[in-house]
Amino acid sequence: MTPAIRRHTTPYARLRRKVYHMLGGEGHSDSVVKVVDYSLVVLITVNCIFSILESVEHLAIVHGHIFHAFDVLSVLIFSLEYSLRVWTAVELQDRRFRHPVLGRIRYILTPMALVDLVAILPFYLGMFVSFDLRAMRVLRLLRVFKLTRYSQAMTIMISVLRGEARAIGAVLFVFVVILIFVSSVMYMLEHPAQPKIFSDVPSAMWWAVVTMTTLGYGDMVPITALGRVLGAFTAVIGVGMIALPAGVLASGFSEAMRLRREEYQERVERVMSEGHITRRERRVLEETRVALGLSHEEAAHILERAAKGAFSHCPHCGERLDPHTDGD
Repeated sequence: MTPAIRRHTTPYARLRRKVYHMLGGEGHSDSVVKVVDYSLVVLITVNCIFSILESVEHLAIVHGHIFHAFDVLSVLIFSLEYSLRVWTAVELQDRRFRHPVLGRIRYILTPMALVDLVAILPFYLGMFVSFDLRAMRVLRLLRVFKLTRYSQAMTIMISVLRGEARAIGAVLFVFVVILIFVSSVMYMLEHPAQPKIFSDVPSAMWWAVVTMTTLGYGDMVPITALGRVLGAFTAVIGVGMIALPAGVLASGFSEAMRLRREEYQERVERVMSEGHITRRERRVLEETRVALGLSHEEAAHILERAAKGAFSHCPHCGERLDPHTDGD
């Protein structure tokens, strides 16, 4: 008996596997999984709304007990969710998490697990450390990051950021070099004329950031002729520098979606290799569509094209069929 099979023979292991499935560990097509996911999404959304409303002073005074009771209930549910995710981490397909102790520790250090921990940590810290209540309200808003677990768009964006990390890093490096150079030159030009405003290079760096991002708060304005020339140059350069990361992300996002469509198309072509799709295969394709973040329209278009290709070739020999014959 293999270790993979032996892991699920005991009642304890079967229960852990069932909980893992309920938490969406194997996709989101099952009705129970959808109920759990949608419930958590609603809970997170209401949490964020209540945290925002609680910052309004008169609402906090009148309805403070309701906000507090809901916060306690939410923390209990989020704590249970976090504990169950750590407990079922050994069921993940990645072999790094298979070890009962080290695997769970590795899972706790993953980005999504850290987000789950941050969502509940401020509440428990408040029991031992005195916090400003306003700071506590802001920290509770960090629970909004839990929504990234249920957002395919955020999942795609994170994968794009990982894939384009080198390109974005190169753009940021050039940005920092230009920032330091421009702020240093501006300090030398404007400090004699405005010693209180351009008092040092870090202050000039604030001006450079505001100018390069085309915000222009107006709190620091060059008054010398050379300073204004440098300011105009910095503004023009900033437009190009800000556009570069946007272009990199747009290109990466487009490439990621193309790869996902190709992956779905390959799955469809494998399923339709025999000329028909069973009910189970349709369920698998739907799970794949959801996992890849494709819309119903995109999936339907790919299925339509694959169906035309499947019926134009013989499923046995692969030869192209003559459309004017009956295929005999």
